[in-house]
Amino acid sequence: QRYDEFLRWLDSLPVPTINERPLMRWNSDKRYLLELAQRGVDIVPGHVASFAQLPALLAGMRGQDLVVKPTVSGGAWNTLRGVAGDAGFERAVSELPDGCEYFVQAFVPEVARDGEWSLLFFDGEFSHAILKRAATGDFRVQSQFGGSIEQLEPGAEILASARRALSAVDALGFEGHAYARVDGVVIDGKFRLMELEMIEPALFFAKRPDAAE
Repeated sequence: QRYDEFLRWLDSLPVPTINERPLMRWNSDKRYLLELAQRGVDIVPGHVASFAQLPALLAGMRGQDLVVKPTVSGGAWNTLRGVAGDAGFERAVSELPDGCEYFVQAFVPEVARDGEWSLLFFDGEFSHAILKRAATGDFRVQSQFGGSIEQLEPGAEILASARRALSAVDALGFEGHAYARVDGVVIDGKFRLMELEMIEPALFFAKRPDAAE
């Protein structure tokens, strides 16, 4: 919510950061997902639009169940779900902050039905995984919206997909990250990246205290 201030603060820190600053800058804007897609990472497809461009974009997606969120956001801040063309949804979109850019994606029913995976890596090594589930009737998996978490072991394909996403980050020149959380959802048997959290993500040690070691 204070992004410009955050970037100035980050640049002025007199000490090193655990994940390096260029990586944190890159990871702070969800447009990085489009760069990873160009590197062959499976993502939930989306479009980036300014506030002024949203009406035209949504007009071309009439009837589709969508999620709209700022490219710089966290904790489902200013995240909306609705059907393009619905008057209530379009009114809510018109009330979003006009100083932001937005990521527009098709709503993924698998998130609400099956849950969203978070895989934790430290120094490139897999540590543990969590499955986050939304409360009944909601699509947001965050705890402040009633979401729950369960510690589970991911299948081999999910783990391999998460590793491919991190390899793509390396290929973009951001090598040596100390920690990363790979968030995604399984759609038709394939893990698709939803977000890559490399700036102070929740690490879910309460579910796996031994992982803190």
